[in-house]
Amino acid sequence: MIPKMNFHTHTTFCDGKETAESMVLAAMEKNFTSLGFSGHSYTYFDERYCMSKKGVKEYQKEVLRLKEVYAEKISIYCGIEQDFYSEEFVSEFDYAIGSVHYIKKDGQFLLVDEAPEIMKKDIQELFGGDPYAYAKVYFETVAGVLDKTKADMIGHFDLLTKFNESKDIFETSDSRYRNYGIDAIEALIPYHKPFEINTGAIYRGMRSEAYPSPDFLKEIKKRGGTILLSSDSHDGNSLGFRFHEVASLAKEIGFASTLVWTPKGFEEMGL
Repeated sequence: MIPKMNFHTHTTFCDGKETAESMVLAAMEKNFTSLGFSGHSYTYFDERYCMSKKGVKEYQKEVLRLKEVYAEKISIYCGIEQDFYSEEFVSEFDYAIGSVHYIKKDGQFLLVDEAPEIMKKDIQELFGGDPYAYAKVYFETVAGVLDKTKADMIGHFDLLTKFNESKDIFETSDSRYRNYGIDAIEALIPYHKPFEINTGAIYRGMRSEAYPSPDFLKEIKKRGGTILLSSDSHDGNSLGFRFHEVASLAKEIGFASTLVWTPKGFEEMGL
């Protein structure tokens, strides 16, 4: 059974394209039973994509209003996508997604998902042209994301592949890349938090595969990890995008269920 729900959802409070109410209406149109919002947490060093401090309060107020207005039609949750380098608190939210959007090198915050030319420039200028040195810092940061953010789930585990569909930045089968990723998986597994299978980059035409890659999903399964389906939606049309497809992949790898968020915490739902 594929869950009619999504817990990674952005709105115009941050970098989403639609209002929170528009997203709720789109979810109901798709017969969703639950919708969890996850606005980007405030990052003091880069305010372009995140909610402002004032905006966070307005976001919480609006999601609460929608939760009450549509209570008889859909369950609504107010979450947060907590960046590794955010200094805000997550205790006032229903749940938190722990994500890495930046790495830090020589005192600079480097966005890993802004543009391919920026990633290539950073690799050349700050990592001596070595993309695997860049990947190492990224995965070392990911390895600490749950300890740092105290989040409930792990967002887009291998986001740095967003611009690597043609593999012109690094080769994901390279032993260095794989080992750095596996080290991060092994660091995160003991927290018993789900890794989201994120279809957002497929919807936006940047990737043919979800995050994490099938290779990393196999490593997660081998170590007893759990999963959660996510469309990382920035517009209503993308809600639940290709959930059937990634659920089939997860079943082929050996996962029997996905986790879903409820007021009592995570519950299992068979695939």
